[in-house]
Amino acid sequence: MRKMITKLVAVSTLAVSLVAIQGPVSEASAATTHQVKAGDTLWLLGKKYGVSAQELQSTNKKSSHLLFVGEKLTIPETITNAEKDLLARIVHAEAVGEPYAGKVAVATVILNRVDSKLFPNDIKSVIYQKDQGYYAFTPVQNGTINQPADGEAKAAVQEALAFRGMGNESLYFYNPKTAKGDWIRAREVTINIGNHRFAK
Repeated sequence: MRKMITKLVAVSTLAVSLVAIQGPVSEASAATTHQVKAGDTLWLLGKKYGVSAQELQSTNKKSSHLLFVGEKLTIPETITNAEKDLLARIVHAEAVGEPYAGKVAVATVILNRVDSKLFPNDIKSVIYQKDQGYYAFTPVQNGTINQPADGEAKAAVQEALAFRGMGNESLYFYNPKTAKGDWIRAREVTINIGNHRFAK
């Protein structure tokens, strides 16, 4: 009996040692599930993980927005960190000096384009899309997209990702004071924020 206990202690110690050697769980695998804490909402979790609240609800087969403390939610895969950075840089370049809501709206336009059949189906292709030799977005044309994004642009991207699929389907934005061409002005306006007019 004593030999058996000694063996069990040795095996347990070995198991603990192996866990310690493996080191901390990576951020990517840690983000695949979330244990609900007091104050959590689908919206706040969407902003935290950069995934739409609708997708969170659907993935976890929830018929309402009600969350229970202690329940485990699966966090669906979302866009990559590189895509988030690119999206934040275009938001920063396009909407510098604009209100925060305008920055969220710019990020939402990019995401709406990704989701639309009229545009490419990934963030990079939408941002770098060309038409008649010109890029769709001025910061790509003039290189300001290469400047790092500030914290507000990054936060706007997270919020736009959480809001994804719940907007008014804006696919375009422009400054009515500087925009050239009648085709953009002929589009249905969805909202005006700061110096930008959003349309579909």
